[in-house]
Amino acid sequence: MEKLVVAKFGGSASGIDGEFVTGIVDRIRELKKDSKVIAVFSAPLTMHEGKRKSLTDLALHIGKKAEEGLRPDMSGFRNSYDRLLNYVSEQYKQECAKTIDSMLEKSQLAFEEAVERKSFADEVRSRALAFSGEILMSHVMNYILKSGGIKCDVVGYDIWPIITDNNIESTNFLASESQKRLEPMEEMVRKNDVVSIGGFIGKTVDGIETTYERGGTDRTAADIGILFHKKYNVSIDFEKDSAVVSADPRVVSEGLDDITHLSYNEARIAGMFGMKILDPIAIKEILENGVDMPIIITNMKDPQKTTTIKRKLEGHNGHPLKIVTGKKNCAILRIESRSAERLLESLEKDKRYSEFVILSPYTKDDIEFTRILFLDADYVKRNERYVLGFDSLATITYNRGVVTLIGDEMWRVQQIVSKASSRIGEAGINILNMDAQEETSRVIIVTDDSHDNIEKAIRAVHSERVKITFV
Repeated sequence: MEKLVVAKFGGSASGIDGEFVTGIVDRIRELKKDSKVIAVFSAPLTMHEGKRKSLTDLALHIGKKAEEGLRPDMSGFRNSYDRLLNYVSEQYKQECAKTIDSMLEKSQLAFEEAVERKSFADEVRSRALAFSGEILMSHVMNYILKSGGIKCDVVGYDIWPIITDNNIESTNFLASESQKRLEPMEEMVRKNDVVSIGGFIGKTVDGIETTYERGGTDRTAADIGILFHKKYNVSIDFEKDSAVVSADPRVVSEGLDDITHLSYNEARIAGMFGMKILDPIAIKEILENGVDMPIIITNMKDPQKTTTIKRKLEGHNGHPLKIVTGKKNCAILRIESRSAERLLESLEKDKRYSEFVILSPYTKDDIEFTRILFLDADYVKRNERYVLGFDSLATITYNRGVVTLIGDEMWRVQQIVSKASSRIGEAGINILNMDAQEETSRVIIVTDDSHDNIEKAIRAVHSERVKITFV
């Protein structure tokens, strides 16, 4: 089968107001040498009130102001795209400028509707974000690629292939419905070397704009891979500032190892617990649709440095303790196990929420209790009445953080739990709970989320990693 690379470029890849877009063009030119390319784009970055922001964040800021009755100020979007327009050749500049005007007008109308409604929500919110961010960026990048002599096209919203359910602001991919609407994009891919599309945005069967949750461009890339995998030899390429290393470089500055291989499972867990690899829901959707395709994390600055993520790795792939990471702002729910079953079923079917981990159960007074670690305490606070509605005697503990050790082959590490806990204790941090199950490929250590406890604990455990011996 012919090769197809689905290449995702986040906001940092394009830089502030497109300062790095020539690098994107160079990467796409390289990728298309032996493969078709579908390029998936996030909203670009800009500077707003002295801070680096995604245009998505700017849109959310303006939407909040719209709810307060303030008319939208579109100058931030306009200025950013005017700078991007400088990378378009004279041949396409006028056409690109008209596209920018048209889409920003759609976005402005959505903001103005929010002013009238005093609500920036649902399809109004999705429309404002789509036409000021990802969709518009994909069109602008199409003109920039054309300006570089690349045979390419862009997917318009009229033929949008990512069909979702009716959860407008945190929508869910419908693979079968999307497959029915794929032919126009398939034809584009056949006729061109490169096809551009915006990430994060979906469309209901009835044509209403929807959005994934933040980080949803990763999901778009995965969804496109799912849709094309039977007709092409598909791989997904996430172009980033770096490939994967053994801890978050923002937390650990010394002794980091390059991680060249991860399993789907390892990457999903790492994403859930704070590593900026890819949205774990993207991997979940690939698995749910029975697809097996490689995911490559590429360092754009040094494309020889990559991390390959596969469904299952063969043999030993480096250090068995792959990654030490952590998550702040967590909460733990203790609930009777019978009630927990109903809650978990509702979270999956009604809320479509999966940012939690089931810890080891315990028994008290002959009653079994389940402990659920929620990785976003703010979500629990917003939905506390709903959560406790399943068991009035359940308890929620906030102000918790976790340090997580990840590796499918950690069973090869001698005394890993005792060594990790010892290092955390030496760092002066009190361990409140620990969950180590061989089958889960992770060790979770719960601590108090105060000061810089989590960062200190990550550094402490990671420093022990280099001393660990294998079975």
